[in-house]
Amino acid sequence: MSLRDKQLHLCNCNGTMPLDAEALVQILELAGPLPMHTQLCHKELGAFAEGSEGDTLVACTQEQARFGEVAVETGKTQRLAFVNIREAAGWSAEARAATPKIAALLAAAALPEPEPVPRVTFQSEGRLLIVGPADAALRWAEGLKEQLDVTVLITGKAVGSELPAERGYPIYSGKLERLSGWLGAFEAAWSQENPIDLDVCTRCNACIKVCPEEAIDWSYQIDLDRCRDHRKCVVACGAIGAIDFDRSDVARSEAFDLVLDLGRDALFSMHQPPQGYWHPGADAAAQAAAVAEIAGAVGSFEKPKYFNYKASICAHSRSEQPGCNLCIEVCSTAAIRADSDYVFVEPHLCMGCGACATVCPSGAMTYAYPSVPDLGTQARTLLATYRAAGGRDACLLFHDAAGRELILRLGRRGKGLPARVIPVELQHMASAGIDVWLGALAYGASDIAVLATGAEAPQYADAIARQMGFCDAIAQALGYQGMHAHLLRAGDVAALEAAVWALRPALAVRAPATFHWTADKRATIALAVEHLLAHAPTPQSTIALAAGAPFGTIVVNRDTCTMCLACVGACPEGAILDHPQAERPELRFIETKCVQCGICAATCPEDAITLEPRMLLTAAAREPRVLNEAAIFNCIRCGKPLGTEKMVGNMLAKLAGHSMFAAPGALDRLKMCADCRVIDIMQKELPTGRGTATAKEP
Repeated sequence: MSLRDKQLHLCNCNGTMPLDAEALVQILELAGPLPMHTQLCHKELGAFAEGSEGDTLVACTQEQARFGEVAVETGKTQRLAFVNIREAAGWSAEARAATPKIAALLAAAALPEPEPVPRVTFQSEGRLLIVGPADAALRWAEGLKEQLDVTVLITGKAVGSELPAERGYPIYSGKLERLSGWLGAFEAAWSQENPIDLDVCTRCNACIKVCPEEAIDWSYQIDLDRCRDHRKCVVACGAIGAIDFDRSDVARSEAFDLVLDLGRDALFSMHQPPQGYWHPGADAAAQAAAVAEIAGAVGSFEKPKYFNYKASICAHSRSEQPGCNLCIEVCSTAAIRADSDYVFVEPHLCMGCGACATVCPSGAMTYAYPSVPDLGTQARTLLATYRAAGGRDACLLFHDAAGRELILRLGRRGKGLPARVIPVELQHMASAGIDVWLGALAYGASDIAVLATGAEAPQYADAIARQMGFCDAIAQALGYQGMHAHLLRAGDVAALEAAVWALRPALAVRAPATFHWTADKRATIALAVEHLLAHAPTPQSTIALAAGAPFGTIVVNRDTCTMCLACVGACPEGAILDHPQAERPELRFIETKCVQCGICAATCPEDAITLEPRMLLTAAAREPRVLNEAAIFNCIRCGKPLGTEKMVGNMLAKLAGHSMFAAPGALDRLKMCADCRVIDIMQKELPTGRGTATAKEP
């Protein structure tokens, strides 16, 4: 759908933006004149109400709520969308040159919504575990007990506190040993450390009265520093059995939907803990905010399933030989774990950062929110519209919600964005990788940038920087001068302003590509590189890349390789193969399929394989080439193929001095096939006579 099918509302925000309505009509090929509003959200709100019909696009995000209310009241709007052109373009030191960018943003906003993705469901019944120091845990439990099914686990020393007069909810004490899970499915395990089990204790005070050291107070926990182990409390407790100094069964566990952690150190160590878990620390205001959220966390909740995983091309491992662990290492939610030769992603823990897909060398892990094809449609629309409007040297600035807030503040307080810098919002700054960046360069972008605000896990920025190194190496090797991929580390307005205004255009491709991005990561990269090569100022046949690059070849040491072909079965991408029709065994290799995972090198019993990162740009990269071949050793008795000459020779050399082969002719049996070996033994070693048969030649 284009803007011709939408009602477009444009406002210069009380004259603070130099918008050129006539130019936009011409660029966007609108059917009629475009009214220029000045106070659309205020005095001209009636004009919006009258003109909002069908699909409507409002070029203002400041007053989304107000426009939404009016659209609901009129009942004529089928779909209401918003796009920011104020902070992104109109409020800029280069605002008068920003018309191409404004046109591009409007055109991209008119695109249809991406196809919906599968959903992940959470179910919470309000079973809340509050864990932490007694005073804080009990205070919040009292406030929440009427709304939620509360359980308290007191950790640390509880002596000096006082339990509620009435037993309104379970209270335990002990050391939390394990907490796992997510919203609606937490599993907590703890050990009972104090001799008094609060779940059994009736709070009759008998133990308090008999303790001579006053080691027990109204916390109903024994202060073991004061206790002299006289056991009078045990006698006083009697048949209730709440006090046991020799308790062996100390393990406790229970399931919960929600967890409020009031301890000093978080129970989850990952950068992004699971949904349903709150750790506000000791700050009272933060605790109150967390409690307010917890009170509403009951019911059924959904979120997108952000990823797709194709196990067949995953390069994690084969036959327990190590390969690629990049997705596991980069995940900030611990949602990805090894699962035999593959990986498993727990969708309930995944927060949608997409970094796993960005670092995945094979494309086994792909991002779905939005998919790469949908993102490609957006990038192509932005760049094509910008170029058609006369814009030059476009830079796509990828950012997430945290980056959007920083860009908004930059537009309000600083110089805004340069006219050539076009913001593209992602679910997460790490969700786009080298396929997207090279694809954008092939579409005609001068350069791309990714904004890291510091809110993301630190490993994301590091992973992005490494991937950008590969992207820039490819572009610059082909003669596209300048830096084409930038990681902007900016946590405040001043840092962002300095970073974006320091960007310098790089040499762009002469003719933009027309291919569509695909969900196959390596196919999109191949199409992009092929287009960049076709228009390259300095075409190359081979580009050297740094270690860790997902492209390259393998080098086989022919002197040590025995042609056992273990690497063929180990390669998860089918890059290494044999030739079953050949008269002599061949080890062949297709370079475009290699992801440099290293499983072949780990599998090789002779350590004959080394990796060589590079990008081969000739047709030979797509064709099988022979890395090694070997002569066949035939059985010395019947002539049946037995193996390669090198393999048999190595075996003979290793076993020549072994006692089992010391007898005359014994070593020659290793040169025979299995059938001939049996015949030879029967002829030469087994006795003949009554009851035995003499072996005959076949």
